[in-house]
Amino acid sequence: MAGNGKINGHAPRRLMEGVLARRGAMPASGVEQASAAAARAAGSVTALRAEIPEDAHTASMLGAERGGSAVPIDNRGLVVTIGYLLLECRRVAVADSGGDWVEAAFVGYDFETGFGLARARRPLGLAAIPFGNSAAVKKGDRLTVAGAGEAGPMQAEVVSRRGFAGYWEYLLDNALFTAPAYPDWSGAAAIGLDGRLVGIGSLLVEDAGPGGRTRQGNMFVPTDLLAPILEELVAAGRARRRPRPWLGLFTAEAHGNLVVAHIAEQGPADRAGLEPGDVIVRVAREPVVDLGDFYRRVWGLGPAGARVPLTVMRGEAAIEVTVRSKDRYDHFRTPRD
Repeated sequence: MAGNGKINGHAPRRLMEGVLARRGAMPASGVEQASAAAARAAGSVTALRAEIPEDAHTASMLGAERGGSAVPIDNRGLVVTIGYLLLECRRVAVADSGGDWVEAAFVGYDFETGFGLARARRPLGLAAIPFGNSAAVKKGDRLTVAGAGEAGPMQAEVVSRRGFAGYWEYLLDNALFTAPAYPDWSGAAAIGLDGRLVGIGSLLVEDAGPGGRTRQGNMFVPTDLLAPILEELVAAGRARRRPRPWLGLFTAEAHGNLVVAHIAEQGPADRAGLEPGDVIVRVAREPVVDLGDFYRRVWGLGPAGARVPLTVMRGEAAIEVTVRSKDRYDHFRTPRD
């Protein structure tokens, strides 16, 4: 959903306008171009909406009303979506096969991968889409991208497989990038020719091309990352792994520098005195190369709660700051708490 010039907190409106303006030039939305198996699977992708309290930490950036797509992964109402739609949610609803909204319960969210789960209070009448082998998907492969919005199913090409570092302390080693850009990306399904689910839509990006070259497209989170933690998410709402240290920083790469763009209110970096505009140059006295390197160095200092020594440039001055990290599950509200 749009708000404050953003769509689900990630895409400036000018990017969305560009996508919509070019929709006429996209390949036919048609399932006729897809395999029969992919076409059947695309028909199971449904709509999801969530309400978030106005005073939630994420409400100002991601909105208090969020909407996107969800993918049924069993026949008892369990759906997977992109997790930011559900983060700090108060209410969730999922559309059934007839288009009626069904109340759903928040099941879990994994900060490391970005997957979110919800379960409808009754069966949706939609066939579950089985997981495919996303590790086998390569550059040049054709996928069917399907969401619950007006765009319908669309054919897309995998234009790159590479790492992705998000400004919100998020890192994937081998994300899926597709083009042309799909306008209903949040929670959309990337489906292989065999009708199996290989990715969940996360972002509209301007650098989908190989090596991050300019090309508008989408980033999908590979479903291979969900399969090993699915049972844990269903049982406990989170994966049973050692939580990474979280700083509460939103960091952008600009002209070869790591610039603090925003700080989570009352988060660890806020309490340590970091400020927007600070430039991060070292972690534990070791220089950082890029955003991914920054995250790996922070996470290498230990689990959540570890002290993270940072060197930042503030104007012309170098400042040493030690941030006491925390588990982000302790900061963001989760309905299962």
